[in-house]
Amino acid sequence: MDLGDFIEFCEHLQGSEACFPFDDRVLVYKYNTKMYAFADTLNFSRINVKCEAEKAIELRERYPEITPGFHMNKKYWNTLSTQGNLSDSLIQQMIKDSYTLIVNSKKSRKKG
Repeated sequence: MDLGDFIEFCEHLQGSEACFPFDDRVLVYKYNTKMYAFADTLNFSRINVKCEAEKAIELRERYPEITPGFHMNKKYWNTLSTQGNLSDSLIQQMIKDSYTLIVNSKKSRKKG
């Protein structure tokens, strides 16, 4: 996956917003105010995504290109290498899973 593919995929998720809250390099995708994916636009070698805690561990054990979230809560965030052997479809699925976690957490808060 390259930067263009990342941007195109995230832009098609309903309600997704792109921003640069940290600096002019790190592109963050949010749903409402919650981040679900981000990457460095100048050095697109990894993507950070949110994940269910148990699944995060399982994915790290299965794929060497998936590591605990760089600069994030390592229980819930994974870093995906874009330089390794992860397929685009797996990366896209993990981005979508991250997005879905955020969307569902927003919906459950509205109910309660």
